[in-house]
Amino acid sequence: MNDIFERELTKETVFKDRNVISPHHIPDNLPHREKEIEKIMKVLAPSLSNKTSKNLFLYGKTGTGKTSVAKHVLSRLIQVKDKYKVTVDAVHVNCRIQNTKYQVLLKMVEYCYPEQEFIGYPFAHLHDKLIKYIDKTKTNFIVMLDEVDKNGNLDDLLYTLTRINDEVQNGQLILIGITNDVSFKDRLDPRSKSTLCEEEMVFPPYNADELKEIIEQRIKTGFKEDAVSKSAINLAAAMSAQESGDARRALILMQKAGDVADDEESKKVTDNHVKIARESVEEEIVYETIKTLPEHQKILLYGIAQLTSNTGHYEKLDGSIDKKTLMSGQVYERYESLCKSRGKEPKTARWCREYIHDLDMLGLVTTNISGKGVRGNTTLIKLAYPEDKVKKVLEEHFT
Repeated sequence: MNDIFERELTKETVFKDRNVISPHHIPDNLPHREKEIEKIMKVLAPSLSNKTSKNLFLYGKTGTGKTSVAKHVLSRLIQVKDKYKVTVDAVHVNCRIQNTKYQVLLKMVEYCYPEQEFIGYPFAHLHDKLIKYIDKTKTNFIVMLDEVDKNGNLDDLLYTLTRINDEVQNGQLILIGITNDVSFKDRLDPRSKSTLCEEEMVFPPYNADELKEIIEQRIKTGFKEDAVSKSAINLAAAMSAQESGDARRALILMQKAGDVADDEESKKVTDNHVKIARESVEEEIVYETIKTLPEHQKILLYGIAQLTSNTGHYEKLDGSIDKKTLMSGQVYERYESLCKSRGKEPKTARWCREYIHDLDMLGLVTTNISGKGVRGNTTLIKLAYPEDKVKKVLEEHFT
């Protein structure tokens, strides 16, 4: 057994620093996001002279650099705060994990008072402690709400946070909301929407040339010299651009390709290593995405996978069959049935439409409005990945 550990630790590798290839690593330079960086800096710049800064909302598909750019700008802001003699605090909150209003405020207060324990205290106490901290320190407190649309108390959360500035005499609270869903504000209560006072930015997907440059930047410090063929870089960039324009996926693909090369004891990453890595990357991304879905979205997705396996098709007026395409009505009926079989109260059809929209935004399904040749006017839904793999992942989480 010890021989296996020793062999793994001493074997040759194509990597110089594998962590650099991770999508979680934020380099000093973010190619093709210069305009977005500049705009965010302009929005936050007033805070360096203790002037009011607007809230900011960043939109774009997964892997378009929203979180990386926001973190990059905030780190630069923290670096220069002493020069301008201002107090700046910044906290990152993942709303898929901190998915209630209470959990978000708890994380913020724990940042403010790291030596104190707040779990179990009522919400009003946390709210009061946050206001007192901002007032006393005169801080420009920036909270980055990543995947903000996944918070279950979104209206109450945004309303509460935006009204804090009405209660502080010194300092301010600034929101940076990050979401994949460009239309998420349409679901907000008018009361919440009216308090935002925000700037908005949309991050476009990367094209193949841009992804190639991003990959090349990471390879310089992440892989050994000449350890990756140019054609392998081109192929990884082309694949990622064609599928989604997702830099995160491109970097994971290169990291996996390096692992495949190491397993084969190859000194160079080739096209074939990228092709082998592609399948495992797809499975990993699907697994990670599905396992973090809220419970009702998991039930809905499971119903879509079941229907796709059993009866998924739609007959057009001309008699042709659109295989593995489902109608929103039949999807909702299956969702209701699955909820009841699990002892859960099903959400309304309106909420079901929102869930389908969320699954579409995550790339787990594709949706289209029925057009010419289709009976009626309905949303047509198609699973984006093989139904057996989707069911397998969900069944692991249901047991």
